[in-house]
Amino acid sequence: MSTSSDRPPTIAPAAAARWQACAPAASPWLHEEVGRRMADRLQWIKRDPQAWADWEPVRGGLRSHALVRKRYPQARVHVVEPQPERMAMARDQLSPPWWRHLPAPLGQGRGGGTEFGPVPSGSAQMLWANMQLHMAADPQVLLRQWHEALAVDGFLMFSCLGPDTLRELRGAYAAMGWPPPAHEFTDMHDWGDMLVQGGFAEPVMDMERIRLSFDTPARLLEELRELGANLHPARFSGLRGRGWPRRLEAALDQHMRGADGKLGLTFEVIYGHALKPLPRARVGERSAVSLDDMRTMLHADRGRA
Repeated sequence: MSTSSDRPPTIAPAAAARWQACAPAASPWLHEEVGRRMADRLQWIKRDPQAWADWEPVRGGLRSHALVRKRYPQARVHVVEPQPERMAMARDQLSPPWWRHLPAPLGQGRGGGTEFGPVPSGSAQMLWANMQLHMAADPQVLLRQWHEALAVDGFLMFSCLGPDTLRELRGAYAAMGWPPPAHEFTDMHDWGDMLVQGGFAEPVMDMERIRLSFDTPARLLEELRELGANLHPARFSGLRGRGWPRRLEAALDQHMRGADGKLGLTFEVIYGHALKPLPRARVGERSAVSLDDMRTMLHADRGRA
């Protein structure tokens, strides 16, 4: 069981639950772009999964889902969407066309099927999770779910936002004496530690910064509303009055307008890759190994022999 010390200290669990329930059934532009860049990284992965899972592709990116599907056309796909509205959209957008259910011509394959719902334990050779972790109030619970879904020797591909994200917006809020505009984002080294604690092996972490420019404060705020919500426990509480939008836009204009006349926002994007290792009982220690894990170890040892 996770404790409060395991959770990001600046995420309010109730706010995170509300966002999970009401997040728009849409793929933000930034998520699609990050998903495209993460899909490019699959060229360095030598394993071709027979089955893979996409964790919340509606928010993570439907176009990037298609890129991964194109890379592994014969693999079975599990689509995980906890919220009914987004599951309905996923079924509408990602279900194969009717003709894919017809018998394939002799000697030709139709490719892998698509399944909607929870991933059977240990059934996915890859788990794809684009831009999910930074909105989770208890990320270690999510990491355990991913670990459970993966087969032994399967791999996790994920992305999320890092601590430099929205630094210009944070500066503007601080200059105005306002509470933080967003919760703090976890550093990639801490994600690496959490992966190891969660049973993953050989985590590889990478980071890049993407800077977006906007002509007006209104357009900047529109982009932010598509991306997420402020989950900080010390955020503004309650309504701020009819004049708040004008005050906010004026503050952004004053404190974020650059020499080029644009309002800039930095997004630190973290990419992670990790394996689910073969379970091993430690010599000299009393430990419990499940029957499925024991079978996996035996099969692996025979394969090496």
